[in-house]
Amino acid sequence: MKRIKSTNSELRNVIRLLSKKSIEAESGIWRSVAKRLSTSRRRRVAVNLSRLNRSTEAKETVIVPGKVLGAGRLDHPISLAAFSFSEHARAKILKAKGKCLSLQELVRKNPKGSNVKIMG
Repeated sequence: MKRIKSTNSELRNVIRLLSKKSIEAESGIWRSVAKRLSTSRRRRVAVNLSRLNRSTEAKETVIVPGKVLGAGRLDHPISLAAFSFSEHARAKILKAKGKCLSLQELVRKNPKGSNVKIMG
């Protein structure tokens, strides 16, 4: 992986963890997420809840390699891991009986990255 240029120490740590886990677990999903997070802030993904509602089904696990925004509504519970969440998005996800996870939590729960969908 290329040298990490971000000045955000939390982001650098997440990218390192994902890169390390992709090698350990021989899982390409973590490498892909790390690569998407290492792009510039302008090119990083921002996904609205309305898009997640249309593109997912109940009880799915989804990764957003960027930020989740609160525009729209969520009708079904999903487990959602992202680098960051807006306050409104977090409230709406929890109201729909979903889960908001950090990327580190998802890596610990599912080191192989099986049955996980990447949005964005």
